[in-house]
Amino acid sequence: MPQAPDLPHMLSPSRVIARFAVRLSLLMGFAAFGGVGFGRSLAVLLWISIVLCALASLVRREPLFGATLNHWDEAVAFGALFALVHVVIDPA
Repeated sequence: MPQAPDLPHMLSPSRVIARFAVRLSLLMGFAAFGGVGFGRSLAVLLWISIVLCALASLVRREPLFGATLNHWDEAVAFGALFALVHVVIDPA
């Protein structure tokens, strides 16, 4: 019996952006209750999100520079937010 090709599920850009917004609002909600302060909690949660998005994209075998938005793009967005938060909470 022939097997179907292994094609990743492509989501529309609006769904990926909505998923990112929901994840970011959840991270900010959890960071608000962090014991070490909002900035540090948010930085740690963003770092964890970067790692989890990268792992999800590796497991799903998503293309790094694909034509549609995917977990790699979310990881880059979380990375940019992490850099921004890190600069704001620790201006050297």
